[in-house]
Amino acid sequence: VSQRKNTKRVPSFRKLLRTSQLKLDNKLKNKQYKQQSTAKKYRKEQKKLRQAVRDAVCRKPFPLEEYKKKHVAEKREEEEDDALPLDMMDEDDLKLMEDLAQKASFLTRDISSTEPVHIKKRKHESVIEKYEKMPRRMKTEPEKELIHLLPIKDKGGIIPQSMEKPVLNVEEDEQEEDAEETEVAEDFSEEPLPILTPEEMAAQRKRKLQERKMHIAALASAILSDPDNNIKKLKELRAMLMEQDPNVAVIVRKLVMVSLMEIFKDIVPSYRIRPLTEAEKATKVKKETQKLREFEEGLVSQYKFYLENLEQTIKDWKQRKLKKSNVISLKAYKGLAEIAVKCLCELLVALPHFNFHNNIIVLIVPLMNDTSKTISELCCEAVQKLFKQDKLGSASLGVVKVISGLVKGRSYNVRPEVLKVFLHLRIKEVELKKDSEDIAPKKKFMTFKEKRKNLSRMQRKWKKAEEKLERELLEAEASESKEKKLKLHTETLNVVFLTYFRILKKAQKSPLLPAVLEGLAKFAHLINVEFFDDLLIVLHSLIASGDLSYRDSLHCVLSAFHILSGQGDVLNIDPMKFYTHLYKTLFSLHAGTTNDDIKTVLQCLDVMLAKRRKQVSQQRALAFLKRLSTLALHVLPNCSVGILATNRVLVQTFPKMDLLLDNESQGSGVYLPELDEPEHCNAQNTALWELHLLQRHYHPTVQKFAAHLAVGAPDEGSRALPLDLSQRPATELFEAYSIKGMNFNPPVPSVTPRRKDTFSKKESFLSEELQQRISKTVIHENLDFAKHLKESSLS
Repeated sequence: VSQRKNTKRVPSFRKLLRTSQLKLDNKLKNKQYKQQSTAKKYRKEQKKLRQAVRDAVCRKPFPLEEYKKKHVAEKREEEEDDALPLDMMDEDDLKLMEDLAQKASFLTRDISSTEPVHIKKRKHESVIEKYEKMPRRMKTEPEKELIHLLPIKDKGGIIPQSMEKPVLNVEEDEQEEDAEETEVAEDFSEEPLPILTPEEMAAQRKRKLQERKMHIAALASAILSDPDNNIKKLKELRAMLMEQDPNVAVIVRKLVMVSLMEIFKDIVPSYRIRPLTEAEKATKVKKETQKLREFEEGLVSQYKFYLENLEQTIKDWKQRKLKKSNVISLKAYKGLAEIAVKCLCELLVALPHFNFHNNIIVLIVPLMNDTSKTISELCCEAVQKLFKQDKLGSASLGVVKVISGLVKGRSYNVRPEVLKVFLHLRIKEVELKKDSEDIAPKKKFMTFKEKRKNLSRMQRKWKKAEEKLERELLEAEASESKEKKLKLHTETLNVVFLTYFRILKKAQKSPLLPAVLEGLAKFAHLINVEFFDDLLIVLHSLIASGDLSYRDSLHCVLSAFHILSGQGDVLNIDPMKFYTHLYKTLFSLHAGTTNDDIKTVLQCLDVMLAKRRKQVSQQRALAFLKRLSTLALHVLPNCSVGILATNRVLVQTFPKMDLLLDNESQGSGVYLPELDEPEHCNAQNTALWELHLLQRHYHPTVQKFAAHLAVGAPDEGSRALPLDLSQRPATELFEAYSIKGMNFNPPVPSVTPRRKDTFSKKESFLSEELQQRISKTVIHENLDFAKHLKESSLS
């Protein structure tokens, strides 16, 4: 049967790669089914042909058997006599020939016929005799299976390859297994001793680990030395992530994870690799271009597989799943997951421009809310670094969107650290301008003298036109990048404020509220003016509710004044309620070492008094100056330094602050220290007697500030402060003199108390004369207050 030529086009190798495995299996099954049906049809045709030949032979007439037997026997005897003498034949051969000669069928049968010998007797044979006469076939050899190998590409097309699957001898394997079982049974029957001692096992493990390390180092150095030609070794190195030796599996996998992370950080280009279109694949290119395409394609695919391995490791640990091989325990999976998270965090920060960065963001952001503190801190720190170094803003926008979706999806039940990362966003006008100047390319043009010296008249004319064109191009490029950044930053801020406003509206009792208020305090100057009224009402209602902690209420005040100090200057809003709240709660500050709220208080005072000095009355400034001086007596030295630095700014900013340095009263009324209204407490009728106590403080910097304020805070002269104290803001001085950052030793007091056992260490620094002066001043103020009450009652 002639086989038809296959005119179907052979698929290309790339098309085979793109085809799914299921489709390939279906194609193979269809092909095998067609081959089987063709073979079956061919066998049927051959069977019919043999049957037709057999029927034709049966119908052919034959001469009588006796006649043929007689003549054929005589003729055969003559031939045998002529051919071979009977003396030379063996007895066995003669006997065989005689036996065959007695059978008529042997002589009369037509040898050319394909008809069996006993075809006429088949109808009369029984079934048992039929099967007894058939030869028995033993299945000695098992059926051989085919293994399909990779095809070979030739000029004529793709040539499929296959090989026979080796079949093991089952009996021999069973005998070997029985022998091994008997040997093991004999060994256990004697003594259950280990094959290797612990020392030998440790040495063997160390040797294996050293071999794996050398192999990893060799592959990594080969890839880094020539990435273009050795990109295929990335697959070999990545395959070691599936190390199956239980003795070294954990350490080897960790080493391979970190090694691949460092390799990708080094060999990844500074641009994003996009997939090629069909038209680009079809066009012919140079060898160098084709080589670059293959390198980029291999790099992206291996990078994708590596990220998938890291993701699977984290998922297995989170779901408490083990592989079928059980090579690594669940306890060891936690260490593997931490290394995988570290690698993802490093890639998030180092490769924000490369492919699959959004996939890394989607993996990292939910882990910021993980129950494991280590993993949560790692992810939060990575996001903070990304925000700090992101100049353009595209990566920050992607992270902010995912965080907003996470907060909304978890119904605002996330850790406050997730929202606190917003505080590290680089969204300020100053930084934006600076970044645009750094990114804009700088071109150095020739001066007029250099042109006149080196160029002719015509060359100068052409040079002038070229420089003009280059300047225009540079300005266009810089403006474009600036507009792009402004657009990205605006979109990022919209998402941030949307998250903040959702929490203020729907989850005011959530633990996220402090982070929201802190974020509003930082970005309040960038909020749209349309939201100012509603936002101030919400902030005041939060303060008035009394459910907030002291720090949260300070953030509310700071947010309100940040709003009013920026675009809110044009609004006619009186924030007297916020002034009253801060004045009332100043004495609620904690005086211990854990006092971190003083920094927020100093920021509030700077925004409320110094930056809004034109909207602050003299009575309000005097009341705050007096209360802050009293507050400086019972806080730590670093807090006292910050408060006194704020008082110095108030004395120098507002006029007539020296009224509090004189004992004479101004106007009617008595100072009411317990009144919570700064406008009506008559602060002009008191004095800053606290400065005399602070001049005898055990900290030298507090003494300098107190002596400086007692003489009116001059800028020049012997009582002026040194430059390192006068030119630094209050918040910096507070941080510089904090106990955490600086250890200072107080000087030994010159005056020792009489009763050493009854006085504390701090009280021992006050002499009896100083204590009498304090008591006289307090009694004098109380008498004035009583006199004022008596006069008011008589009138």
